[in-house]
Amino acid sequence: MQNGTLYNTTLRKQLHLRFFCGTIECEQNKTRGSDDMIDVNLIRQDAQAIHDRYLKRGKDIDFTEFLKWDEQRKAIIAEVEAMKAQRNKVSAQIPQLKKQGVDVAETIKEMKALGDTIAAKDAELNTVNDKIRDFLLRLPNLPDEDLLAGGKENNRPIRTFGTKPQYNFTPKDHVELAKSLGLIDYERGVKLAGNGSWIYTGLGARLEWALLNYFIDSHLAKGYTFMLPPYMLNYECGLTAGQFPKFEDDVYQIANGEGRKFMLPTAETALVNLFRDEILDEKDLPKKYFGYSACFRREAGSYRAEERGMIRGHQFNKVELFQYTTPDHSDEAFEEMVNMACGLVEGLGLHYQLSKLAAGDCSDSMARTYDIEIYIPSMNIYKEVSSASNARDYQARRGNMRYRRADGKLDFVHTLNASGLATSRVFPAILEQNQNADGSVTIPEALRKYMGGMEKLEPLK
Repeated sequence: MQNGTLYNTTLRKQLHLRFFCGTIECEQNKTRGSDDMIDVNLIRQDAQAIHDRYLKRGKDIDFTEFLKWDEQRKAIIAEVEAMKAQRNKVSAQIPQLKKQGVDVAETIKEMKALGDTIAAKDAELNTVNDKIRDFLLRLPNLPDEDLLAGGKENNRPIRTFGTKPQYNFTPKDHVELAKSLGLIDYERGVKLAGNGSWIYTGLGARLEWALLNYFIDSHLAKGYTFMLPPYMLNYECGLTAGQFPKFEDDVYQIANGEGRKFMLPTAETALVNLFRDEILDEKDLPKKYFGYSACFRREAGSYRAEERGMIRGHQFNKVELFQYTTPDHSDEAFEEMVNMACGLVEGLGLHYQLSKLAAGDCSDSMARTYDIEIYIPSMNIYKEVSSASNARDYQARRGNMRYRRADGKLDFVHTLNASGLATSRVFPAILEQNQNADGSVTIPEALRKYMGGMEKLEPLK
């Protein structure tokens, strides 16, 4: 482990090339790769403005040391390039001097000493680059200008669908309903895997699978390509997604003979890496995908009293929407994905609200996020079932994902994601919002074809 990160020496060298080849010609391969995680020129041009953008997230980031390292790096590079030019010039002259009978022993000695100096300067450059890279890796995305500053307290609902359900009987919560209907076995789930785990059983498993099939069919109808990603990912996947190095402790890490891997926390972490280190053609964009996966999260910290049952767990099922697009179509793609996620909840007939998150409540990787929040009657609050987010070019820069424009120039793609949807809160909302006085639950019409035409879930006798 180096500087709090998991990547090994080889990967560190690869990252060094990636993150700095955008402004410096790489000696090893003379190619040009990605810039930094955010456009570093923005910091150079107006560090105070970038500082103020980050303050909207509640991040007070001091760029003083970074700017010193940046200037130091430029100075070392200029010095090294001058020395290398001198060495190349003299080295080319040595054969000529030998032919002329000139004693070149002292010159060769000087060139060896110059080579040692260059090696020392390269080591110094690597040290400075390490500092810069580690600083930049931990920078969050810049929030979009229109976001309100602050955290959850400044999130704003922008539309709602349906109304809160009204009951002429005493309603049950989803935990009681799931037990009485024989849908979930919480006790044996805990026995098998500990707190935050459960087992879908019988009609509960069928209802869960019906939800997933409903999501899948809906996305296929919209022209998205279905993907089933691996559940174990390598470290660079988390780095590209922006979850590492800062949030390494939020995932389940796996040590094996192939290096450090982790269990994916969301299919987004896999889908965002499909075109890592690749150049796409503008004519092939946008690329639209959705992936199903179980999601694994450590969920560190204590559970709140109301977060019973399936509201918060270490493993849950989710279908994730993802797009790669050009900057010009980024906002259009975002609206499309928000509407798709909302349409799924509306298709189930469930009451929800759509909220625009304040800068400080957006995840560090995202420039903007809208949350689709479903109403849980027993809690009398709205819980997020989908986050639709636009990362702009933040993830693309980290993963060196570009496209060739029609004019031949290269630019970074924009990446966007939206849950479509996570089931572990939709399932409780269906039970609670659709419950009846006799203890039964009405199955949403959209799911009935996946449930053999069944219209209701009846209590166990």
